[in-house]
Amino acid sequence: MNANIRNRLNIEIKKAYYVFTRYKSPCTFAILYHEEELHVAKLGEFVRISDHLLKVDDNHYFINFAFTEQNGAFKASQNLILYLDKHFNNRTSCIAVDTFDSTHSSTIVINRLMQILQEIKKDPYSRIEDENILNGLV
Repeated sequence: MNANIRNRLNIEIKKAYYVFTRYKSPCTFAILYHEEELHVAKLGEFVRISDHLLKVDDNHYFINFAFTEQNGAFKASQNLILYLDKHFNNRTSCIAVDTFDSTHSSTIVINRLMQILQEIKKDPYSRIEDENILNGLV
């Protein structure tokens, strides 16, 4: 991940923490993986207007489900996977969702999401998971 992308992710996460601290408005962070490169404009058609989307690399996309607790983000992720499956006629997408914790640095947030994503890829039947997969609860 290049320095510009890392800086953008850091800013996006800090903005979410600020909104949470100031307004007590929840959000949930996620990473989308898709086997083929997606155009951000096209992917933006499948996420809600309030959500923030950032391309990390050719296959990974950071999503901030703004104003959304984890259960809502999980449902939004299910909808996103459904739309992508229908649009691309394949099943190569998966999403890692992590619990919001404003004490985590942006590096910890990204590392946890990538760990969750790696665990998802080990199970061919798993497409969306949260941090419970890291704790062996899934």
